[in-house]
Amino acid sequence: MEGKNFLAVDCGNSWYKALSCNDGYYRDYQIPNAISLYDEEFHEKPYDEGDIKFEESLIVELKSHAIIDKREIFYIGKAATKQRDVSLTGFNNQKVDEDRTYILLFGLAAFHAICVSPEETEIHYHIDQLAVSLPTTQYKEMKEKFRQRLLGTHTIIFRKVPGVSEPKELSVKLYVKDVIIGAEGACAYIGLTRDQETLGVKDDVLVKDSQKGIIIGDLGGDSVDFVGIKNNKPVASVEGETFGVNQFLDNIIQKVSKNELYKFDSRAELEEKLAAGQSEWYVEPFAGVRKDISKYIIPQLKSLAIKYLEHFDRIRSSSNEIKGATRYIAVGGAAKLAQKQIQEVAVRWADRGRPIQLTFPEDMEKLNVHGLMILAKMKQIKAEQENENLISVRN
Repeated sequence: MEGKNFLAVDCGNSWYKALSCNDGYYRDYQIPNAISLYDEEFHEKPYDEGDIKFEESLIVELKSHAIIDKREIFYIGKAATKQRDVSLTGFNNQKVDEDRTYILLFGLAAFHAICVSPEETEIHYHIDQLAVSLPTTQYKEMKEKFRQRLLGTHTIIFRKVPGVSEPKELSVKLYVKDVIIGAEGACAYIGLTRDQETLGVKDDVLVKDSQKGIIIGDLGGDSVDFVGIKNNKPVASVEGETFGVNQFLDNIIQKVSKNELYKFDSRAELEEKLAAGQSEWYVEPFAGVRKDISKYIIPQLKSLAIKYLEHFDRIRSSSNEIKGATRYIAVGGAAKLAQKQIQEVAVRWADRGRPIQLTFPEDMEKLNVHGLMILAKMKQIKAEQENENLISVRN
């Protein structure tokens, strides 16, 4: 598969995570799921452009058949989180029907294209296989509609690009040749069991365990997707739940703002602090004033852990397809943030006679995007084989 460009994007409610593969060379990216309308009048010019990071100041205009309004310009990612009218996700957001999905997805893809060709101002970038995810609740009915919107040509214009001469714009034309859609959670299982390079099975024990049943709980921003695996295949009847880490992050932000007079720019800022570990759980509302905020964080993570295990318990008890499952696997960035609290709650559950022993795999926050990359490569191999068979038949 030399000379092929693959791009996998996990369209999460908290973060958009991308993994690219160009001629065997990998890059990964992530931006907060946040957009905000751009207004030239209120754009703050930097004092020194040399201090501005391009990936933190993305301002994009998207020209694409995938969106309804093609005239607006948006801040995306970290740039959006700093704006007063920032738009974050809400419960039960329908990704396929929302313009923000395509603005963020193609904006991130175009940013990658610029990283690949940093010296050019007009870039033409071909994606041989684009792999993206949908929640299990939306996967069945919406995947083909999503695929059709993603296929084809899309133009992304970056405005106010630091370090670029006037008019300070970069233009990227994306050509999406083929698309594969994966279900969140099921993609994580692929990432767990298959090798990124050979695409072969790398965890025979987990595949064998799937004969009795596996439940994967993919904990995200606004939802938790439970996927049952039986005989190495996903059980589609286990659906997503409207529950995620964002409500707990919002509670922390509100308490810190009220009691410590510090306002987080966004959930993303708080998540990065949580991921850095308890030594970083403080804020500085004023110069030289340092406030410990662990007393607001720990109770919220404990509440998250309790509810997460309650959902896990209900799913394992109610689904006929995976009754008797022997493995329970936690995945997702939110599960990683609350891993310690989830494990502590699980111990108490075991003491009460309701054991629910969870596995926390390495890179659990990236498993969906790793699985998507594997799907993209497998799809390309299948397409090439079909093309070879077609040529041989004609000859």
